[in-house]
Amino acid sequence: MTSSVSSSGSQFLSLHLLETLVAVLPVRDENGAPKSIVYGGTERHMITSQARRRAERVHTRNRANAGVGALAGRGTGTRTREWALITARELASEHGWEPEEAVRTARAVIEATGLKFGDPGKKTVANLTKVLLFAPSDAGARIAAHIEEQAGAVRAWADEYTAAQAAAAAAAAAKKKAARKGAAAAQEEPPGADGAEGGAESGAAVEASAADAKLPALPGATRAAVLTALAPRDAIDIALYGRFLAEIADSPNVDGAVQSSHAFTVHEAEQVDDFYAAADDAKLDRKRNPKPAEKTNALDFLDAADDAGAGMTGYQSLITGTFYRHAVLDRLKLRRNLRAAGMTEEEAEEASVAAEAEFVTAFVDAFPEAKKNSTASTGSLPALVLAFEGERPYNYAAAFQNPIDENPVGGGGEGPAGPAAVKRLLKHHAFVSGRRPDIKAGRVLTYDPQIDELLGTLKDTGALTVTSAEELTA
Repeated sequence: MTSSVSSSGSQFLSLHLLETLVAVLPVRDENGAPKSIVYGGTERHMITSQARRRAERVHTRNRANAGVGALAGRGTGTRTREWALITARELASEHGWEPEEAVRTARAVIEATGLKFGDPGKKTVANLTKVLLFAPSDAGARIAAHIEEQAGAVRAWADEYTAAQAAAAAAAAAKKKAARKGAAAAQEEPPGADGAEGGAESGAAVEASAADAKLPALPGATRAAVLTALAPRDAIDIALYGRFLAEIADSPNVDGAVQSSHAFTVHEAEQVDDFYAAADDAKLDRKRNPKPAEKTNALDFLDAADDAGAGMTGYQSLITGTFYRHAVLDRLKLRRNLRAAGMTEEEAEEASVAAEAEFVTAFVDAFPEAKKNSTASTGSLPALVLAFEGERPYNYAAAFQNPIDENPVGGGGEGPAGPAAVKRLLKHHAFVSGRRPDIKAGRVLTYDPQIDELLGTLKDTGALTVTSAEELTA
């Protein structure tokens, strides 16, 4: 496959997946309730694309860092607000800086590059950027290495910068205090009185002094080093999933090569509010091991009353259903992103082939980790995965606009949602591919023996059955 893609493969790889989940809660809204949409006149459960994309991205990164899969050993990205702290830890651990100075310097350097930080008066956010920044995982180490290399100049600049910041903060505080005094005086004095005018003049003077406190610009070489460290470079997952950074105009944004849809149930939503009771181990121990008779007293019945009942009770919402989801990889955009990040054509081609293989693996295997310990949701496997190539993306959500009726086939329904959804999806694909000449023969993968038997009975599906995720991509 060449960089033009078209010589041996189409520009877009479309992936479609059906999976059945039982009593899970992979995403929830601000009230802790399952997310839902109305489609085809009925409410459907929804798993947002953001949750799926993060699961896929982290799955890809963890495998690459562990030396597993097609991207083993390749660079990946980290999305965090903690770049100043990461840089400071590198300065302290690798270059021997005092932790306090390291944090102060790293924050100043990154802030002066253009990123905004939290309120300095709040320790929890003072050294966190206001936005999440998706950058290569080694960005902190690179910034720290440059700071150490230019330690003399950077330290002098950082001292001047923090002093100017402190002066500006003091001026702003004085302005605020003067404004409050002026407002109070205006309320006490009659209109036109000298006191109110004097307060206004004092506030204006403070504002002027605050405006005069200019922050020194970051040395050009240091700013260039920070921008280079934060640039996408060889981080494959940034090329795949993209990033947007508005705060630094000259730091490149990346329009990702992967498009992802929200997953939704192919039938009407089914939700249960599960009541749970959590036991208190200490209470149970006292019940099982009561005091000896000689150590009891007349008031022990009060303790017995306190020990009654559960330690904690509550409700949690759980959802069950067969979900349809879709994603598409723009192979041409992936290659362009990697070339724009500095790779040669050959390097971009090799990386793109590896990235495509790993993207397909993540699409099949990755799952959001919310409630994983109490629902074991991450162990789910797809009922069916359909993959094919085309000159444009193809979304098959329309196949499920009419919700599947899970009543028995003999009673006018379609039977269980899993097999019924497989039939609908493959019928829809055969119909569309018969009218779209750019669609190349599809490939289907299942991990369900019942679905595997079903595939053997279906005709003209427009897809070849494969037995591994690796075979889904050409």
